[in-house]
Amino acid sequence: MKLKEIKNELIEYGKLCGVKNFTPGVSGNLSARYGDKIVITSSGSANGYLSEEDFSVIDFDGNVVEGNPKASSEKLLHCEFYKIREDVDYIIHVHSPYLSTFAACNRALDDAIMAENVFYFGQIPLAEYGLPSSRDLVEKTSKYFKDYNAVLMANHGFIVGDKTLKEAYLKLELAESYAQVVINSKLLGGAVSLNKKQIQDIIALKG
Repeated sequence: MKLKEIKNELIEYGKLCGVKNFTPGVSGNLSARYGDKIVITSSGSANGYLSEEDFSVIDFDGNVVEGNPKASSEKLLHCEFYKIREDVDYIIHVHSPYLSTFAACNRALDDAIMAENVFYFGQIPLAEYGLPSSRDLVEKTSKYFKDYNAVLMANHGFIVGDKTLKEAYLKLELAESYAQVVINSKLLGGAVSLNKKQIQDIIALKG
């Protein structure tokens, strides 16, 4: 895919994230694998209002090689995700309200209460707090990338990666809904969890 096409795709899904309030203000960032490089939103850009000038092309060490000279401050986190997962070509990092509520409370999303969430995530683990944009954050979060496409970051937000941008975005939608359902269920006295046999049956559907 050409660079312009990648940018247009990221702009499209950035707008979707903005419409859904997944990425308030200038929070969060989007990226795509681009051969042996990465296309990533620039520092201070708003995902819901992206233009072609809001992207940097970086190498896998985080060095800017083209485009906006100020790449996202979370560029090293994206680099590490791509290094660990060769099957991941797109990454979305957001501070959406319901997922961020779990991050703020330092709680993983591991309640087995909805079949779709068990099927697509199993669970969404919580990485320990690390200063945003720091190497510490990268180390504490990246240890989950081998086994999980989606990770909560304590007192920070949520990151998800997948083969296509559409798949990554749909997992974001599903995860945000999952978090909302868990919170809402507590208002009614708590959700009823699926039992071990039910969970095994759901996982078996993957073939």
